[in-house]
Amino acid sequence: MNGQHPADMRSVLQQNIQALVDHRRQQEEHQGVQVRIAGIISRFAGSMPFVYLHLAILVAWILANLGLIPAVPAWDPTFVILAMVASVEAIFLSTFVLINQNRMAEHSERRAELDLQISLLNEHETTRLIEMVAALTERLNVSTPADQELPQLAENVDPRQVMTEIQQASGDQEKS
Repeated sequence: MNGQHPADMRSVLQQNIQALVDHRRQQEEHQGVQVRIAGIISRFAGSMPFVYLHLAILVAWILANLGLIPAVPAWDPTFVILAMVASVEAIFLSTFVLINQNRMAEHSERRAELDLQISLLNEHETTRLIEMVAALTERLNVSTPADQELPQLAENVDPRQVMTEIQQASGDQEKS
């Protein structure tokens, strides 16, 4: 039986990984075109090729408008157009980044909710296991060092009560 257990764990792990990959792929397929474009632009704007491209454009713009490239006439000798283009680009880039951050925050919130649900289910299952073990030890008349803790351990944790206590503790710390 021991030889079969690790294979079962591996298959469960692979199934879980595949389920997560499939879910992520499905989420990405259901995104609108606008959100996809914003994500592509944000990823490119956060890359070194973007930096190199901007550096090359900036250097070429400055050299041309200082008259250092003889074949190209100056079109922005005071660099006012450059400043305007940079400002408009910054507005759009920051908007794309915010769109992407909002999308990532939504995904993060969903993952946190999933983690919470799994933790609550796990806690419930653990509580039931404790009840079963306590019943077995009682029926077999076996005492354990944890006997005094069993009644507490066998109680389900109320998430609302835990959240209330966290908020009270956080509120107490903020007032200090």
